[in-house]
Amino acid sequence: QVQLVESGGGLVQPGGSLRLSCAASGSIFSFNAMGWYRQAPGKERELVAVIIRGGSTNYADSVKGRFTASRDFTWNTVYLQMNSLKPEDTAVYYCNFRRVLTTGNMDYWGKGILVTVSS
Repeated sequence: QVQLVESGGGLVQPGGSLRLSCAASGSIFSFNAMGWYRQAPGKERELVAVIIRGGSTNYADSVKGRFTASRDFTWNTVYLQMNSLKPEDTAVYYCNFRRVLTTGNMDYWGKGILVTVSS
């Protein structure tokens, strides 16, 4: 059983910054990818950023140049540095860790953390 716990959310003014963290505990596997999704009120969950083992880090167009995803060397913690925040970045942010198995993908999700960008 894998548990993911997010931290670092909250209220910030437009133009401000926040740093989200997500740590895995429990049965730690070799994850193939880790990243962040978000869901704004009335909208579907969308990808924000994903770090792929042995590959690149990909971002949604809406956050390119403002957000940076990173991880620790153990591949157990992922971060999201969010700069130049806009009101439209307001959402619940979820971290996601993925294992790629021969039978398909196994996804693990955090419970989500609220980020509110407002003056």
